[in-house]
Amino acid sequence: MQKYYFKGLDCPDCANKLEAELNKQSYVKAAQVSFNTNTLYLDCQDFSKVLALIQRLEPEMELLAEQTEEQEVLSPLPLVACIVLFLVSVGVLHFTQTPLLRGLCYALLAGVYLFSGKEVFIGAFNSLKNRRFFDENTLMLSATIAAFCVGAYEESVSVMVFYSTGEFLQKLAIKRSKKSLQALLDVAPNFAFVKTPEGLKQVHPEELQVGDIVVVKVGEKVPTDGVVLNGESLLDQKPLTGEPMPVNVRENSGVLGGSINLKAVLEVQVSKVYGDSSVAKIVDLVSNAVSQKSQTEKFITTFAKYYTPAVFAIAIAIATLPPLLGHGSFSEWVYRGLIALMVSCPCALVISIPLGYFGGVGAASRLGVLIKSVHTLETLTKVKNIAFDKTGTLSKGEFEVVDVVSQPHFSQDDVLRFASCAQILSTHPIAKSIQKACQNLCEHNIKEFNEIGGMGVQAKCCANLIVAGNDQILHKYNIPHPCCSLEGTIVHVAANGEYVGYIVVADTLKEDAKESLEALKKEGLEHFCILSGDNEHATKSVAKALDCSYHAGLLPEQKTQAFEDFKATHRGLSAFVGDGINDAPTLAMADVGVGMGSASQVSKESADIVITNNALSSIVQIFKIAQKTRRIVIENIVFALGVKALFLILGVAGEASLWEAVFGDVGVTLIALANSMRTMHIK
Repeated sequence: MQKYYFKGLDCPDCANKLEAELNKQSYVKAAQVSFNTNTLYLDCQDFSKVLALIQRLEPEMELLAEQTEEQEVLSPLPLVACIVLFLVSVGVLHFTQTPLLRGLCYALLAGVYLFSGKEVFIGAFNSLKNRRFFDENTLMLSATIAAFCVGAYEESVSVMVFYSTGEFLQKLAIKRSKKSLQALLDVAPNFAFVKTPEGLKQVHPEELQVGDIVVVKVGEKVPTDGVVLNGESLLDQKPLTGEPMPVNVRENSGVLGGSINLKAVLEVQVSKVYGDSSVAKIVDLVSNAVSQKSQTEKFITTFAKYYTPAVFAIAIAIATLPPLLGHGSFSEWVYRGLIALMVSCPCALVISIPLGYFGGVGAASRLGVLIKSVHTLETLTKVKNIAFDKTGTLSKGEFEVVDVVSQPHFSQDDVLRFASCAQILSTHPIAKSIQKACQNLCEHNIKEFNEIGGMGVQAKCCANLIVAGNDQILHKYNIPHPCCSLEGTIVHVAANGEYVGYIVVADTLKEDAKESLEALKKEGLEHFCILSGDNEHATKSVAKALDCSYHAGLLPEQKTQAFEDFKATHRGLSAFVGDGINDAPTLAMADVGVGMGSASQVSKESADIVITNNALSSIVQIFKIAQKTRRIVIENIVFALGVKALFLILGVAGEASLWEAVFGDVGVTLIALANSMRTMHIK
């Protein structure tokens, strides 16, 4: 689908109606209008017809190839002048009976009515021209004209003035919220300085190629993912990963596009074109997420389609049936029917609900969590069960030496020193963990080195013949050793035919693993399970530490089957958290798939949520954000419909006036809008 930006469309209800009209056309395959991000996604056969339709339906709307900042300045002065003139005119009418002054005041009121309602008149004209009879403009115009007809002149003008005031405040609030939301997406760099034989050349990040060398000055953003060639500095990666502490980088350090350089000039070699960079994917994921509609939002859009005509019919019934049946005068009941019209516009729901979900997605992105769809945010509130991959998800995915046991006449340092000599030339993860633990313990003089598949290594270092590996390598070289039953990953060490001791190596839990699972239980999750391809002992030890069930030694297809069984066993929806290529099928079939930041590209594509900062605590945060967003959306629905129902009852009972009913429309919208913006702010 082609992506366009637009300006001049300032009504979310209008955006929904435009989307519906576009999708009705035979020459449009698919159209999606995102009011929050001012974007139109379009797949059509005849773009000229689309432009003509947009021009007819929304004359002020303009399509753009690139996004631009809104230049419109909302000045309150004309509105303030209308309010002052209205109050002065009403005051004079109440305190004087002079015909000339009263005539002048009524003329002023007519002028205030026409000036404050000019957008309503234009909107109503366009709506009627396009045969849309039940929008806020036609309803407002009908209500005020009817009020004039029954002699409620001052109230008719007051309704238009108060309505215009509410619309102004609503536009102001929407503009501020859009600006706040756009800041979430404004992490992309705008330019790059690339080194050329002629010197530095400023280009767009999209023009960079793999291998180009760019210079990033202090205060500038890294244009795309790359590797530091020269320099040392601190990078602010909070917009990308949610990590508040700056990251120190030097030569050969990998850097993410969109990071802000804080300390010194860096030379960075481009490793990914901009379209494949982290920052580009973040912007795309967040933009695509908020352009989609949640189930609640779809329901409200459908509800509004029938709700407004229904209330209009109720208003006509209120105005006509009682006087026809002999209960009161027409002027009395028409006035009461007008109050029903005042509260019929569904803007409070149409605006606040998508804004609430947008805020939830934005709040998550600030924590380094990318949610690909607002539907996912809604689904999270129904998740009761969660399964985890082990290595790289619950554990660090990095082996560490956790214990060293020496034989008599040898020390722990002797065991580590001999093991280090044997493992120094190996690239195996276990060997690397031993090398890390043995730093500065000895100098190496390797004369022989043999790696024995499935057993370990043999090496000659400083005249010592050393073997290190599993139990089988000791039997191969006939080295006597104590008979003991050891579980886990054990590296036995022998030197010159004598057993020295053994080293226990383990993939340790992440620091926040236990705390995060406890927090998830408090968020309402009931069942936890570990699905791992690792061995029984390693998986069992992690499951025991976290107090949850497990399945070990699973191949990818077995992991998928185990997750299906897990889903079938427990009520409610189920989520899966993983990071490896072998996790991709399970992530895809889960109700909510969560890919960790270290995940393979395949897993990230399969996941519904990507945790860029690789922190388990972020999973807890997204459940909290989902619950908070859902709670605020429900608050808005109940509040808006409750207030409108109340004013409908008061209007029929004759206990409410027209200007009070305006609060039931515009006031409720403003309050719901302010409530929705709470989703953007998280503790």
